[in-house]
Amino acid sequence: MAQETIDVHFSALGFMDNREYKPFVLRSHTYNGIRTELDFGFNVDSLNHFIFGANGIHEFGAQPYFLKVNPVAYYSFTGKSWLFNAGAFPREGLISDYPRALLNDTLRYYRPNIEGLLARVHNDHFVETGWIDWVSRQTNTDREQFIFGFSGKYKPVVNGMFYVSHYFMLEHDAGAAIAVPNDNIRDNGGGQIRLGLDFGHKTFLDSLTVEAGGMMSLERVRGLDGFQKPAGFVANAYFGYHRFALYDEFYKGEGHHIMYGDAFYEKKTYNRMDIIWTPFLYNRFKGQFILSFHQTPGYQMSNQEAFRITFDLGRRVLARLKD
Repeated sequence: MAQETIDVHFSALGFMDNREYKPFVLRSHTYNGIRTELDFGFNVDSLNHFIFGANGIHEFGAQPYFLKVNPVAYYSFTGKSWLFNAGAFPREGLISDYPRALLNDTLRYYRPNIEGLLARVHNDHFVETGWIDWVSRQTNTDREQFIFGFSGKYKPVVNGMFYVSHYFMLEHDAGAAIAVPNDNIRDNGGGQIRLGLDFGHKTFLDSLTVEAGGMMSLERVRGLDGFQKPAGFVANAYFGYHRFALYDEFYKGEGHHIMYGDAFYEKKTYNRMDIIWTPFLYNRFKGQFILSFHQTPGYQMSNQEAFRITFDLGRRVLARLKD
């Protein structure tokens, strides 16, 4: 028989992220602060859940204390093969695996929630996720903006090495209710498809994955032009051994202009190497240093140093209401 319960969830992300970008001096910033999320869930049964809480960010040295507090309020259905969320819910663990070329990593700091809908279906061979995120509600002065996308991964052989993954997102940017002359609707986004090999524990390394594929972006101003479709080649490799890891990603092709993507993909050639050290790893707590080198032709090598601490309590039952 179903049992109604009330539970609590708490998570925190502390970050210090210094960026020295030679091609983008105006985007060279130091981001540092802490984000905390607390919510309470009412579980009708093992499938149906209602969650309410808040997610707040404080940047070190800033006033007032909380820069912004985002509400957390959503319904979640969690079945054996299905997940469905509706409302304002954390993006972490749902679409946080998107390539930085499409969704940049500062969204993790400053836009922690999806405000809309998400559905995921999965089995032993594949997982597919579709979502829509409302960025701005239309008023007389505010624009109507939302992002939608889908991503997935397919493995033809369970526990096999080969897989295919794909990612897509598109932003719809419409005007305010009071029209402004020469202000056209814009569509902007892109996608990637990759072939990958996951060697798992088949080497002396703890993890080894290699991927390669293609990328295309889409951009148009309605009434002025059709979709612009620059394209290129992407590849990446991840090596992990104990508490050290190396991640390298490479791009070659036409330049892209994706509003929520990493600006380095505006270049026709780009390589990023991350050297990762995880000195603190205990239970639900992780502390990680990441040293990144960004290289584009014609510029000195750019650098980035980040330290992130994460803690996730998980969901803990507070009360059992009835059987």
